[in-house]
Amino acid sequence: MIALAEDAPHGTEGQAADDGDRALLDQLTPGARKVSVGRGALGFALLRGFDVAAAAARQHCACALLPQECDEHGVSTVVWRRERPLHPQRLYAALGELTCAAARSRGRFWLADRPDALLSWDAAGGALCVEAAGPWLAALPDAAWELVPAERRLAASLDWHPEHGDRCQYLTFTSPGLDGGGLLALLDSCLLTDGEFAAGREGWMQLPSAFDDFLDPVT
Repeated sequence: MIALAEDAPHGTEGQAADDGDRALLDQLTPGARKVSVGRGALGFALLRGFDVAAAAARQHCACALLPQECDEHGVSTVVWRRERPLHPQRLYAALGELTCAAARSRGRFWLADRPDALLSWDAAGGALCVEAAGPWLAALPDAAWELVPAERRLAASLDWHPEHGDRCQYLTFTSPGLDGGGLLALLDSCLLTDGEFAAGREGWMQLPSAFDDFLDPVT
């Protein structure tokens, strides 16, 4: 739930939300209930109706509720979804530009040299966090699926690929003044080429690793 202050005088520390603020919050927090409150009622509003179980289910990047494509009041959200794996060196070389391209970006992705690792992407204010979030479901034996929360199994089933399973590129970028076309072109340039993709898993695993600063070395 997001509480918006509506009675703060302009020019003060607690300035009231305008249309641009609301558009940014709507795109960054899809599904969140928005409540307009006076400053004195802010604490009560933040605690009212908070669903602990639902919030916990959204923590894992594999089933997090991400923003959808949008362009409103000067704030844009671009969604990048692809099936082909990313080339580790080309993506690493583009990290600086991608991290600074938007006020906020997040999602999940997979690298060709780490085909079983589900990787999370979380960037804000020019700082990027990339973490391993466990294996993709497609990398697990059938017996292990019973140990996976139902919310994650459901999320995977909605977009299951016959070859890659739940492996996918799914990143969202939200910002005022976003260059969506340039951003998508840069991301696409980081994917494996047709020739690299044709080499298959064994060939992908031979690609030089570039993310050891973020992740454990590939073994």
